[in-house]
Amino acid sequence: MENVTVYTNAFLSWISTFGLNLLSALLVFIIGLYLINWLGRLFKTSMTKGKIDVSLQSFFSSLLMAGLRVLLLITVAGMLGIQTTSFVAIIGALGLAVGLALQGSLANFAGGVLILVFKPFKVGDIIESQGQSGAVIEIQIFNTILLTPDNKTVILANGAVSNNTVVNYSRHGSIRVDISLEIEPQNDMDTIRQIAINACLSHPLVLKDPVPIVNVSKINQGKIAIGICPYAEAHDYWTVFFGAQELIKKAFDEHKVGMSGPHLYITQRQNPATATA
Repeated sequence: MENVTVYTNAFLSWISTFGLNLLSALLVFIIGLYLINWLGRLFKTSMTKGKIDVSLQSFFSSLLMAGLRVLLLITVAGMLGIQTTSFVAIIGALGLAVGLALQGSLANFAGGVLILVFKPFKVGDIIESQGQSGAVIEIQIFNTILLTPDNKTVILANGAVSNNTVVNYSRHGSIRVDISLEIEPQNDMDTIRQIAINACLSHPLVLKDPVPIVNVSKINQGKIAIGICPYAEAHDYWTVFFGAQELIKKAFDEHKVGMSGPHLYITQRQNPATATA
């Protein structure tokens, strides 16, 4: 009986001290989980209203929830009398090791966040970056995927893209198609201009506004080089580039416009990129 009394008193003493801490820790854990879930929903709703990219919403929500749950577990462990200093040190060391191991990936992640938030380009835009050009078909957290005019898939690291020059050919909705050719000096420039403009406008993909531009670009050794510049949507660049040349050649032949040589010489003064030819 004496042993039973001793054990009973010890149990009651333990309950009166540790039991209250256990009950408090359990209560904090339950309330903490509820608050974390509520904050997670509130945070996701705020990002949705702010029109943050869906993939970015999911990542940030998961990151926030994981961080808050770790803090909650450390708090509960401290309430139970468990020394949390070592846990914090271990978590810090792990974070440092992971950060050093993934510093390149973290740079790409940061670049992806900047691209998704500030939107220097979007899916469908025609861009040039890192010596590569094409249509943006996907913006991922770590990479941007391009489709080149010759139907190749190019994967660019977001870290490099966000820290270097990006040329966006689709930003303003249209792009100038530059065509250059040489004509004989005896041709009347006003007549040539009207013929070339009419020929360009006969192409269904050439924009009526702004009107195509035709000007003398160079006079050299008895030859006159003229620049013919119709405008088109970025994704129609190559179709207009080749189609307008054919229409101009036919119009010049029809009106017997004298050219400096038997062929039409074309130079591309920009380097636009399109996904379709």
